[in-house]
Formats: sequence, structure tokens, C-alpha cells
Amino acid sequence: MAYKDYYKILGVARTASANDIKKAFRQLARKYHPDVNPGDKTAEARFKEINEAYEVLSDPEKRRKYDTLGPNWQEQFGPTPSRTRAGSATGGPDGRASRSSGRPSYDFADPTNFSEFFETLFGRRASSTSGTSARNTSAAVRRKGEDVERTVEITLREAYTGTTRMFNIQQTDPCVMCKGTGLQDGRACPVCNGSGVITHTRKLEVSIRPGVDIGSRVKVEGEGQPGINGGPRGDLYLIVAVKPDPLYERKGDDLLMDVPTPLTTAVLGGEVTLPTIDGKRVVLTIPPETQNGQTFRLAGKGMPRENGGYGNLLARVQVTLPRRLSARERQLFEELARERPVG
Repeated sequence: MAYKDYYKILGVARTASANDIKKAFRQLARKYHPDVNPGDKTAEARFKEINEAYEVLSDPEKRRKYDTLGPNWQEQFGPTPSRTRAGSATGGPDGRASRSSGRPSYDFADPTNFSEFFETLFGRRASSTSGTSARNTSAAVRRKGEDVERTVEITLREAYTGTTRMFNIQQTDPCVMCKGTGLQDGRACPVCNGSGVITHTRKLEVSIRPGVDIGSRVKVEGEGQPGINGGPRGDLYLIVAVKPDPLYERKGDDLLMDVPTPLTTAVLGGEVTLPTIDGKRVVLTIPPETQNGQTFRLAGKGMPRENGGYGNLLARVQVTLPRRLSARERQLFEELARERPVG
């Protein structure tokens, strides 16, 4: 297998200081991070190389060993790992077994999955022997992440038809370098600055079903906080807030509206036209001698029900009295008052 120039991979000189190496690594790691390049296998392979180079050059002992052997490392180890008579690989200098063939795919949950070149020089999972954080993490119980709640405000008409909302989600994921421990070789992880998490923003479109009411919870699975030790993500819950409507008052699945009705129509009977929440218009028949505040029910003209069907539209008569009476109108009301004295 070919010699890997870790200095060239990080773009630093062989005399680079620890800070220079750390700075170069952080810049490259953020550029090729899998969260920034989802599904990009080239970036994934590059990220693995960067991680491997930093694993060696950030550790004084590994760096010294790497610099000492240099491009002629095969003179010490040979072109491939030696094998026992039984055919098993003896691996690197610590005697641990390495892979006998093939190049493994990179597991982002396991930052110690390095190349065969690395394993030949430093042994399988060399970095896992530093500190106890990695061992503690691997022994931890898988746990689902925390659920997240957010309020979403919609209009009553959107609640009737259903709607969608676009969100900028601040998503927090475990750092792939330190697996969420915040530590790398006993030091603060240079990718997440010791926080154990990486935060990035993405857009999420959520559908809100017809008929939701104030306080309804819309569940979006797997959009909450990340799980612990590889556990599933939590869920996102949208708490619905419905803006007051100038025309309709909601009462469960029913809608209540006031219907201005002329005095003459309320007394003599007639018809009034009123709008419905779906944008159509219906004619309401007002029987003679309808009282102010009397309510009429229009079946199926209310809000969608969760189990199917619709509520009702409750039309409440609001009698409107005439203004600026003419002399003749005033005379007629005076005659009516004499015919129907109060009390």
C-alpha cells in the first residue's frame, strides 16, 4: 500500500506547529463534513483522510513515529501486513489484528476506522486506547433524543383547508469526530470545540391537516434532538395557534357568525345572503317575526372533522335598525307605536 503524506493532506509544512495543524484540520473538516455534503462519497472519503491525518499529526508520539519512518516505512513493515502460518493478519506493531483484504467503507459513527496504512503503523483502533470517554460512550445505553416543540400560527381559513409551513430548522447532530463525547485523544475535539455536537440549518416543509384547532399538536417524526449513543432522533411537535377571524367564531367543529338582518326582513320574513368559509355564498331564509339573536343552523358548512364530515355554520341574526328616517317612515312607526303600545 502507498505511503500517505499526512502533511500534504492537511496542506501544512512538515515544520507546522500544533496550532497550525489544528487550524488547517478545522477548516478542511468543516468544508468536507458529511452534514455539509450529504450523499457525496468523494467528500466522505476526503473527510476520512483529513481525520486520519489529524489523528496522527495532532498526537506528538504518533507524529514522531510517522516522521521517523517517513516514506521508507515499508523497509520496517514490508509492503503488506505479515501473516501467520494460519493465514491471519498479525497487524501493526501492537500485535492487534488488521483487515486481511479490501478497503473498508468509512463508518461515521466510528472515527477510529482508518486506512490500512494507519493500522499498519499504529495498530487497529490505536486512538481508542487514549482516555476512557470512547469506552464509556460505546458502553452507554442507546436513547431516543429529546422532543422539540414549536408554535405555528395559522388563519382560520388555513385551518379549514389545511396548509403548509416552511421552517428553518437548527439541527444539532453528534460530532462525527468525537462521537458526541467532546473529546479527542483526551483533549477538546477541534471540530465541535468540545461541545460534542455540530449545529447546522436546513429547511423543512410541514403539512398541517385540515380541521386543526387551537392547541392541536402536529407531530413530525425524527425532526427533534439527536439520540444518545446512536439512538433515534426525537420528534418535532408543532403547537397550532389560530388567529382570530373577523367574521367567524369557532366553537369546536362549528362556526358562529353574526348575520346583519334588516328590521323589515326580520319582521316580515325574507332572505339574506351570507358567505361561507370555503369562499362560497348561501341564501338563508328568514321566517317572519324572527327575533334578534335567533340562531339558524346550516348543516355541513362548518369546520372539517377529524373522523370525516363537517361541522355546522350557526347564523345568528343581528337585526339592524333603520337610520335617517323619512317623514313617512317616522309616521308609520308612530302609527305602529299607537297600535302596539309598550307594556
